[in-house]
Amino acid sequence: MSQPAQQIRFCTSRDGTRIAYATCGAGPPLVWAAGWVHHLELDWDSPVRRPWLSLLTRRHTLIRYDWRGCGLSDREGVEFCFKKFVEDLEAVIDAAGLEQFILFGVGVGSTTCMAYAVRHPERVNRLVLYASFVRNKLAGSPTQQQLEEAQARLKMMELGWPDDTPAYGQFYTSLHMPDASVAQTRSLADLLRRTTSPANAVALLRAIYRIDVREIVPKARCPTLVLRPRGN
Repeated sequence: MSQPAQQIRFCTSRDGTRIAYATCGAGPPLVWAAGWVHHLELDWDSPVRRPWLSLLTRRHTLIRYDWRGCGLSDREGVEFCFKKFVEDLEAVIDAAGLEQFILFGVGVGSTTCMAYAVRHPERVNRLVLYASFVRNKLAGSPTQQQLEEAQARLKMMELGWPDDTPAYGQFYTSLHMPDASVAQTRSLADLLRRTTSPANAVALLRAIYRIDVREIVPKARCPTLVLRPRGN
């Protein structure tokens, strides 16, 4: 399937981490802060990611990026925390030279978008949040059950990451796409392994599980659309 030509560039976050970002499509600028299981080069080959890319580039200039520790961004010696995640988004937007734009966050990307919109209200003219949250599993004072569940998921990721056994890929995919086809499940499992290392995945997820933006949300002032998939 043909795809719009994309330009991949690199910028530097505040702590010196190199972040890869891509620009493609034509029209008003739209910045996509997606979840962390993405790869600027490989997403176009994914039956899970390609429909999103085709939709978002149809009428917009799409700017997206690889998370720190993932894809084409720096993977070695990277620190993971919410503050760094927001700084990475700021670095990408500044490098792209954007003045005003639509900001679209998916999953954990929604939390960085909320923070950015509050910090830079003059630049975000629309905010779209999909499958977002305001407090994750280990934020605040998690219950014992929440702690055990989080540790079990992290251990499953650590052990199953390099393994080609379909069950491991199905575990992750079924959490996020319970109605996925066989082709989608296999594709996402393969993308997962190629996106980052097991150590980075666990460290990144641990940081994501601690995110709490409850104090940030009421400060957002731009027009906002919140979408939530059934059963999430």
